[in-house]
This record gives sequence, structure tokens and C-alpha cells, in this order.
Amino acid sequence: MNFSLLAYTAALYGLLPWALARLAWRARRQPEYLRHVGERLGRYPAAPPRPVIWVHAVSVGETRAAEPLIRALLAAHPGLDLLLTHATPTGREAGARIFGRQVLQAYLPYDLPWAVERFLDHFRPRLGILMETEIWFNLIRAAAARGIPMVLANARLSERSARRYGRFPALAADALGRLAGVAAQTEADAERLAALGAGRVTVTGNLKFDVAPPDNALQLATALRRRFGEDRPVLLAASTRQGEETLLLDALPRLAPPGALLILVPRHPQRFDAVAELLRQRNIPFQRRSEEQPIAPDTRVVLGDSMGEMFAYYGACDAAFVGGSLLPLGGQNFIEACAMGKPVILGPHTYNFREAAELAVAAGAALRIKDAAGVMEQATRLFGDPRRLAAMGNAGREFAVRHRGATQRTLATIRF
Repeated sequence: MNFSLLAYTAALYGLLPWALARLAWRARRQPEYLRHVGERLGRYPAAPPRPVIWVHAVSVGETRAAEPLIRALLAAHPGLDLLLTHATPTGREAGARIFGRQVLQAYLPYDLPWAVERFLDHFRPRLGILMETEIWFNLIRAAAARGIPMVLANARLSERSARRYGRFPALAADALGRLAGVAAQTEADAERLAALGAGRVTVTGNLKFDVAPPDNALQLATALRRRFGEDRPVLLAASTRQGEETLLLDALPRLAPPGALLILVPRHPQRFDAVAELLRQRNIPFQRRSEEQPIAPDTRVVLGDSMGEMFAYYGACDAAFVGGSLLPLGGQNFIEACAMGKPVILGPHTYNFREAAELAVAAGAALRIKDAAGVMEQATRLFGDPRRLAAMGNAGREFAVRHRGATQRTLATIRF
């Protein structure tokens, strides 16, 4: 074990009490954090009876991105079980909602040697697939020692993350060099990963382009739009992060016409009540999606406090701002909005989707703004220009279709 890995592992041991305390703290708002705690330490119920393919998707975004790959794996290997692991309760809930009993689910343990060894010895996976940027040093090393091939799929590595890993070159090279393959989203991601020590890197594209709307999405979108008001312009603020709601509500008076409706959907469900309180403090007339009530004419904001309905929200709006991009958080997935044929408004910070965002803007499917006032002003312009609104929606659909195919290209890189 090299010195960097020893130092990393020692730091994890020091942080373990804090990590467990954090679970308890987060459970105040989301009690699910205290369920299955033993799994986070490598303790699980009975082992599955059949051999396992294992996919790790840390939270909701990665779980949704993994859907087309998981469905393809289930179809290609009907004699194997598929284990889907997570790090958050919302990710686990999303996995259960999408796949039901088609997959096994568990939490991935903390990256402590004895915990990951228990995990691997319990499930004995034939193959492990880590989604996006989930590089766990002890886990990858332990899997290699057991002859378990590990693949990094839908891999992305921003310049900022590359610099962070670059501070520990021996640690990064040890883990990335042990991977059986890397399926990178873009050429830039592939180059950064290779520079850190990854071998067998292939550019396969972004799996998020292959995610299809749920069967009931269009039906629910129609019902939501009827509830919002078919004649009211509707702006969706999707997957907003902490701090962004304040900025958007400050800028809300710039949204016109006066009857325009803002649908505000926070990224994390544990923040639904906090955003509701923010609306109350500002005396903004609002209703909650969970109330299942008709939207009153004087309601200015609908708080989208529901899970698993993002495609329906996109289908029910006229234009969509996608969060995580007003503040330096890297941006959230805007590809679903394009696939649903909706004009997209992006803030200045989209480094998690750098290439896709640039291509979407160039294709006429998305607009870039610099602040929350720009969100409201651009939405107002779009509402006043139905031809441009429709043209951007069509460009979004074409953009999404043009970049599909990552699932099959990723499958072609997997050998076990």
C-alpha cells in the first residue's frame, strides 16, 4: 500500500465518527438516513442466490442516468442478478421507483478496507460499474485483488476535479490504473482521466441522452398543465440548489406577463419545507404540488414538492431554467428538458455538462444567461415570441436525438 493510500485511509478512519454523526443530523429531516446503517459498514442480510452484476449510482442523478445501461444489462444477462448501490436515501428511493423488484438494492459502504472487503465478499460481483466520478480508492484496490473487473461508466471529470485529483497523483494513478475500462462522456473527460493514469479509455457519449420518459409522463404532464392553466405562460425552475431559490424569487417581478406561473422544483426533497417557508416569508402566493389542488388565478408559484415527476414537469411547462447553474455548482441535467422539446435557460456555471451545454446553445436549444434576472427576462421574451419558443423546442428534440447511442457504445466496452 503506497503512502498516499495509507494517508487517505487514515483520514477516513478519523472522519468515520463525523460521518456517522452526519447521518444522524440529516435524519432529522430525512429519517431514511438512519435506515440500513449497517450496510454503510459492510453488513448485509442474506447473500443473493445468483451471480451479480453490480452498478453504483451515488444519488438520484446518477441513478436516472444509469437506467438505460441497467435495462440493457438486465436484457443481456437474464441469468444474473443486478445489484444497484447508492450513497443517499433519495438515490435508493429513485432506484426502487424506476426498477422495482428487477434489481437488488443496498448502500455502498464507506471506503474503509474492511468494509469494502465485506461488501465484495458478501455479493461476489462478476463485474462492478461505477457511475460518473465515483472513484473509491480502497474499493477499486480490493476488487482488483479479487479479480473483479471494475468499469467507470458515463465518466466525467471537470477541470476543477482533475486539479483536485492531480494533487495526489500516486493515489489517482493507482486507482484509475486498476480499472478494466473507462467509458468517458467526452474527449475532454477522456484526456483528463488518461492524464491521471486511466488506461483503456473510450469515448462513448453521455448516457443521459438515452434516458426515456416514463410511460405515464405525457399523461401526467397533460394533467399538470390543465391544473396550472393552459392559457398561463409557465416557467419551470428545475432542480434548484440552496441559494438559487432566493435569487430567483428576488427576480420574480421581472417575469411577465403578470399571470405567468413559476414552477419551483428544488433538487433535494429535504429542502421542500425550507423553500415553502422562504415563499411564506416573502408573502408570495404559492401552492404545493403535493396538495393536489387546482391552481388559483392569483397563485404566483407552485412548489414542486414531489419525486419522480421531472419529465412531467418539463412536459407541462413552456420553458425551463435548469438549476445548479446560477451558483458555481456545475449545473444539473438539462438533457431531459431538451428531449421533451422545451427551450432551456442555463446559468453561467455548467462545468458538469460543459460540452453538452455548449453544443445545446450552438444548436439553438438553450440560452445562456448570467444571473437570475436574466432567467426571468429571457423567459418573458420567449413567452412573447411563440415562433421562437417552438423553434427552440424543436431544436432541443433534434439535439437530444442526435446524441443518443451511449448505452450501446458503453456495453461494447464491458468485458467480463
